[in-house]
Amino acid sequence: MKLKKLAQMIALIGIVSPAVAQEVPADKPIQRVEITGSSIKRIAKEGALPLEIISRKQMEDQGIVTAEQLIANLNVNGNGSDNLASNSDVTSGAQRGNNGASSANLRGQGADSTLVLLNGRRVATYGMKGSAVDLNSIPFAAVERVEVLKDGASAIYGTDAIGGVINFITKKNYHGLEAQAFEDATQHGGANIARASLTGGWGDLDKDGYNLLVTGARAENNALKGSQRDFVNTFQPNRGVSVDTRGAPFANVFGVSPTSYGKTLLGTNASGVAAAGGTQLYNGISVLDLPGGKGCNSIDGMAAYDEKLWDTPSAAYGCAWDTGRAAVLQQPVTSNNGLARLTIQRGEHQLFAELVGSQVTSKKSFSPNQISPSTVNFPYSSFYPSTGSAYNMVYNELVKVFPSIAANYGSPIAYRWRCMECGNREIETESKAGRLQIGADGPLTLFGRRFDYRVGLSKAYSEAESHLGKGYNYTAALANALGTGIINPFLLPGEKQSQAAIDLIKSTSAEGVTMYGGRTTLTQADAALSGEVFQLPAGAVMAAIGTDLRREGYSFNGDGRAASARPAILNAPFDDQNALKEQKRDIKAVYFEFLIPVTKSLELNIAGRQDHYSGFGNTFNPKYSFRFQPIDSLMFRGSYNTGFRAPSFNQLFNGITESQYAGKDFADPAKCPTLKVDSSKPGCESVTPVIWTGGRTNLGPETAKQGTLGVVWQPLANFSMNADLWEIRKQNTIDSFTLATMTANYNLFKDQFLRDGAGNLTVVDQRWVNAGERITRGLELGARTNGKLGQGTWTASIDGTRLLEKKSRATTNSAFGPSEVGLFTFTGDLGLKWKHTAFLTYKQGDWNTTLTNVYRAGYKDQVLPGVANGVVHPADLNPDVKAYSIFHLSLSYTGVPNTTITAGIKNLFDKDPPFAITYDSNSGAGSTWEPRVADPRGRSFTLLANYKFF
Repeated sequence: MKLKKLAQMIALIGIVSPAVAQEVPADKPIQRVEITGSSIKRIAKEGALPLEIISRKQMEDQGIVTAEQLIANLNVNGNGSDNLASNSDVTSGAQRGNNGASSANLRGQGADSTLVLLNGRRVATYGMKGSAVDLNSIPFAAVERVEVLKDGASAIYGTDAIGGVINFITKKNYHGLEAQAFEDATQHGGANIARASLTGGWGDLDKDGYNLLVTGARAENNALKGSQRDFVNTFQPNRGVSVDTRGAPFANVFGVSPTSYGKTLLGTNASGVAAAGGTQLYNGISVLDLPGGKGCNSIDGMAAYDEKLWDTPSAAYGCAWDTGRAAVLQQPVTSNNGLARLTIQRGEHQLFAELVGSQVTSKKSFSPNQISPSTVNFPYSSFYPSTGSAYNMVYNELVKVFPSIAANYGSPIAYRWRCMECGNREIETESKAGRLQIGADGPLTLFGRRFDYRVGLSKAYSEAESHLGKGYNYTAALANALGTGIINPFLLPGEKQSQAAIDLIKSTSAEGVTMYGGRTTLTQADAALSGEVFQLPAGAVMAAIGTDLRREGYSFNGDGRAASARPAILNAPFDDQNALKEQKRDIKAVYFEFLIPVTKSLELNIAGRQDHYSGFGNTFNPKYSFRFQPIDSLMFRGSYNTGFRAPSFNQLFNGITESQYAGKDFADPAKCPTLKVDSSKPGCESVTPVIWTGGRTNLGPETAKQGTLGVVWQPLANFSMNADLWEIRKQNTIDSFTLATMTANYNLFKDQFLRDGAGNLTVVDQRWVNAGERITRGLELGARTNGKLGQGTWTASIDGTRLLEKKSRATTNSAFGPSEVGLFTFTGDLGLKWKHTAFLTYKQGDWNTTLTNVYRAGYKDQVLPGVANGVVHPADLNPDVKAYSIFHLSLSYTGVPNTTITAGIKNLFDKDPPFAITYDSNSGAGSTWEPRVADPRGRSFTLLANYKFF
């Protein structure tokens, strides 16, 4: 079979860049290279891996200049909470350590089950969390191509490679000096992206015996506020969504418990007060929403609380505020990356030293703090006193509707208030990462045979630290300030706080306090030997053996202040309970691989790896794969392998984090048979227990069994198609189960529902456990064709993923739950049924244009409690979230010497994210849109200029 024909076949396997599938000139020797997913050096055109190769040119044509942007466009990547938009607001539990980080999530198996490599070797995981690589630390300006292995690879790489492997490969033997500038400006403002880079290379390996590559880049992503996009509007009760917080700029008045507080204006009943002649108790009352009042919407961002959607009758006179408008939809990120690599050629041997470094700063900004009555934070002395300037106004409006409070005149007012003058809460995170690596590779003669060796030694680290910005205040100081009555939580439209009040609020600021920080370290030594070991009639049997020695370390510190001087800061997400002195573990591994040509058309690959982890022992993982090509135009392939993922340091050693459940959709499963909140049914009232999250030291590794079966068919010289069926079965999954799963399987989780002496639910234990099983199955499809048009050539391709199954069970003894394909989930990976990316390119002379379509299927939407139990039927409710489909257009010109200009329009038709009933308590991230699926930026215009000086 001719090389050109085979090259075309290999290109089709992963919809590879056309530049990869070019015939090698006859006068040049064919070099053996190492391909992601294998340790055997071979001729690239001989391989048949389920590998997608994305060239630098392809990325630039799409306006992709960061690793996060690239991963978001991969169909094989899941739709989890792994990007900066999904973590832009209040987070808790497992996501708390994601400040400032973006991660990959291949095949929806999770960021910690996706292995990220740089030039074929590991980099340190994100310092704050210690379980996944931060994509912002990749020196993207130096990347020449990206290889995405769509298969498990624990038999080659060890832990984390269940979902697949992403290998960022930098330039090699580059000589010259080039500068690049990129701008991506949105039409509607906010979220602009810019990058500038300089790359220099000196020396030619073949001619000079050395090459030095140096590159530096700076990128800036500007913030995008929710108020800058009209589609962020959580007050749409006609469509089934509304805000569930009465922490509003104009305070709502509450009743409080007489056993914890003194008498307040609403009296001594914590459930509120009844209107004249009625029995229904009302609580969280805004005088704006009372009959004859100015209306909640008289103040920007406020509207009436929808007591029917949230099935909370007592809130009928409350006002709510749209936290989503205050959230930052795209976090501002500034990154500086650099890489220096010196390679020395001595004969056929290469020695190299590589230094990589990054510094990334990100800043979350979200809704101002909410102040509520609390015996701990805001006691009786902090309530609004009768000496306050607005006291009589509030009393006079309330007494008209609730005459029974007249006897309480003079008592302070308990309230819930959004402190707008405190400012948006901000958390700034700075991370630094680096890797120093030395190594060598070349040929070696043993036993009369030629082999290829590779050795390397590296030291890597990642550290991150989060600081409080504006919007955070010392709790006791703020409580005392509120108790003076100088600060007015009942400002009517047009009114402003006095200067004295503003100065008082500023005096309580906690800006600059260090919340926490983490650091990971990775020391690695590896060696591999590969080559032909003997001949079979069909060809040479090739083999590889290798070893991988690693030491991983992780530490996490809490509050940066002295232990003796730590006054409480309101709602600051400190994580002191998870403070951890450096923990280390050693990994020792040996592996092998055989490539066996059974016949001229059938090739088998057998690999295996034995890992020993200090802490939980040994694990062996094999991999078997085949490639069968009965005729030139048809190729079959398949694989079976096992994999594992070691528990992260956080999952092992984290302490218990306590978070109050803030939703209104949870009923006690022991008392409510329907599991649906319904205030009219005893036992089915909404409950808000404390949620425990954290680690367990007795966790074992997750294990996985997975397989693929595929076909590549090229019936015509210019047309081909491929299909790959895959399945991953994860067992002993390390899970923190959702409340929905735990309540649906209450008998299995009964011991994790903790109760007081009266049997009332107080705590739900959601800490990590090794428990059940998860099955994910999908079909990856692709097609490619090309031809000539006029004086140019065109190429069309499509690469799609159909998710066939996604289901799990809580324990190995329980039944599998319903399919999660196409259904909304609160956290984790959103199982979209179909995703694709399609390209149409045309090249003529110095011009090249590309039209790209990115498609994400719709899904069944979330349903709020009042709709679920039939209390309300919104007129415009649509149970389905629509599909998200956007187009990008780019045009490149290379007619100016040493210059490439690429202009583009992203989101050509300016399509907003589809409406979704997405609202998570006090968190505005994704309000009325889904950040796991869509890009909130809208239409943008890109310009990239690249100039090569020599």
